[in-house]
Amino acid sequence: MKVLRYITLSLALLLSVQGVLAQNGKPTISSHISADTVMIGDRVTLTIEVEKDVMQYVAFPTFDFNAKVGDEQSEPSIELIKDYAPDTIQQEGRRVLLRKRYEMAVYDEGIYKLGRAQALYADKNIVDTLFAEREEQFVVKTFQIDSTMTTVRDLKPQMTLKLRFAEFSGYLAIGLGVLLLLGLALYLLIRHLAKQGKRIGDLFKPAPPVPAHIVAIEALEKLHNEKLWQNDKHKLYYSGLSDILRTYLAGRFEVGAMEMTTDEIADALREVEIGHKQKMDLLSVLRDADLVKFAKATPEANDNELAYDRAYHFVEETKPVEVVEEEEDEPTKNEKEGQR
Repeated sequence: MKVLRYITLSLALLLSVQGVLAQNGKPTISSHISADTVMIGDRVTLTIEVEKDVMQYVAFPTFDFNAKVGDEQSEPSIELIKDYAPDTIQQEGRRVLLRKRYEMAVYDEGIYKLGRAQALYADKNIVDTLFAEREEQFVVKTFQIDSTMTTVRDLKPQMTLKLRFAEFSGYLAIGLGVLLLLGLALYLLIRHLAKQGKRIGDLFKPAPPVPAHIVAIEALEKLHNEKLWQNDKHKLYYSGLSDILRTYLAGRFEVGAMEMTTDEIADALREVEIGHKQKMDLLSVLRDADLVKFAKATPEANDNELAYDRAYHFVEETKPVEVVEEEEDEPTKNEKEGQR
């Protein structure tokens, strides 16, 4: 019994030592392919798995395929579609299982021998190459064509068919419908314009220009609402007044005031039929604007309001006078009897 117990303890100790050596020993490598027979153009995946210690370094191969068909060297006919990154698929204690995959495609018929999978590993001062136990290969087949059952013929010439009414009748109906709708819309538009005393040509006439005095009045009111001089922006305020009046003179009296000095405007107004007071008010505003713009003058609040009033009244008093034709009154009943 003592001998049997001694043998049992010895075997247990031996197995434990082998387990420790296996855990810290050389990595192991294995490989397999997804299919051993494929058709031309199909994908084939080569998988390499390495089991190693966590402290060991493993480098997987980088393929540059020069495939062998049979025993003869041929031109490269295996295309590497995708080189997947290594994955850690299992870890138990210090042991790690790594997996590396290569996806390939082949476009030539034959037998492709990939040889034994390999990987480089390093452990402390050891650098060595791992080799799988078996060689990997696969067969690529193609479709068999029976040339005796197939007759190669020339391409048939293009056929020219006669045009049939049914082929364009739908488009013709749609076109006629659109023309009828357009004609109806044009007729209704003409009737609508006729009721208003207009013609269809009036729609294409350009809009009449806005009178110069209306433009000037609107610009003056906008300038007044901006309250520029109230915020110490005297130069902007008087520049606005000057520009509005000069634009009005150009549109109303055809005086090129935008390019003239104040003195040149005064000389040009001598030939324009404007009242003396209106001329003095205009020139007063323009000269005040020159002082503010070029001499940096700062008028008082009353002077600012007065300049605006002078500009506004100048436009109002020099705008064209609308002539309203009064209709002659119909003769009364007594006048009619007297005429008889």
